[in-house]
Amino acid sequence: MAKTNNRSLAAQPDGVGGSAWMTLLFATACGLIVANLYYAQPLIGPIGKALGLAPQVAGLIVTLTQIGYGIGLLLIVPMADIVENRRLVITLLIACTIALAGAAMADNALLFFAAAACIGLSSVSVQILVPLAAHLAPEASRGRVVGNVMSGLLLGIMLARPISSFVTDIWGWHTVFAASATVIACLGLVLVRILPVRRPVQRLRYAALVGSMWRLLRSEQVLRRRAAYQACLFCAFSLFWTTAPLLLAGPHFRLTQRGIALFALAGVAGVIAAPIAGRLADKGWSRPVSAVAMATAAGAFLLSRIGQEGSTAALVNLTLAAIMLDFGVSANLVVGQRAIFSLGAEYRARLNGLYMAIFFAGGAAGSAIGAWAYANGGWTLASRIGFALPVAALCYFATELLPARARRPGKPGESKI
Repeated sequence: MAKTNNRSLAAQPDGVGGSAWMTLLFATACGLIVANLYYAQPLIGPIGKALGLAPQVAGLIVTLTQIGYGIGLLLIVPMADIVENRRLVITLLIACTIALAGAAMADNALLFFAAAACIGLSSVSVQILVPLAAHLAPEASRGRVVGNVMSGLLLGIMLARPISSFVTDIWGWHTVFAASATVIACLGLVLVRILPVRRPVQRLRYAALVGSMWRLLRSEQVLRRRAAYQACLFCAFSLFWTTAPLLLAGPHFRLTQRGIALFALAGVAGVIAAPIAGRLADKGWSRPVSAVAMATAAGAFLLSRIGQEGSTAALVNLTLAAIMLDFGVSANLVVGQRAIFSLGAEYRARLNGLYMAIFFAGGAAGSAIGAWAYANGGWTLASRIGFALPVAALCYFATELLPARARRPGKPGESKI
């Protein structure tokens, strides 16, 4: 494992670098950075109107950010295996600050689209911080630390939409990006002073580094399985959060933008699954946690169908379904990350980049499938597809248990798929 300079990591085994406050810092940083990917999702209408975009191309406001993020996962995140990590993170934060400022000042579509793509590309710094946290954490508590850090990341994802809706309602959408640019700049100043230095021991050329990712995907069954499980669940997650606002704004519920933002806040409760799942994974319960997570995600779509549309009971059930779905997706994500981070410290960044890119592609597909399903069959069709996705993951997961019966049970703390 690569050495970490200038910091003592031998303190206590319950935080990043043995420090609980460092875990909190990593979690906060991840939440603030990843939120930049989701601020624009509920703002397609006002941004498109301000920039004079036709409805047919307004979706590029979000799509270009996602494309930039996907490219960054595959081409920038792996660099953390050969480049000093703190320098890479700070460089990306500087680029993100500039891109956010560009979005805040954009007065035409071309400038905003360029800024959106750069926001996505530079926000991959969050996926350098997560494996760095895992690297700094002791093996015995790695799942707990990753779970706590991922809680911050997931909070950022879930709070970004309602926050941007509220801020836009009061001050306009330009303020959302201007405020985030200020926050990311301040975060960079903090991290440049506090982040430990980590110089990877590998000396690969960049082309060889990128080329090795395909070999990792072929050779690491744990990576392939965990990425497939999470791709199905994240596809269901994106489908739900693409179509649920349409359902709530429709003729049955007639919620306002502010009401939909309040509904989105309910999903934040599902974040508690991340640290719980991490602790259970450290104790060797990865497989049971995964099974429960997938079943919970599937059950969420069943619950969402109970009650007459527009009724109070239906709204309550839909809210509980949002919490259940977020709980299942969060738990499975953390267990999956702990599993892949146990495969090897020397290529941890590449593993994380592949894992994130695969399930992020599932999320992008979920948004497209959800929009199509709702347009053609309403919530009935959308929820059926949403239910089928975690069930498919559960069926695939069951195949890994068949040969496992003949194996000796793993010890507590041992990495399991």
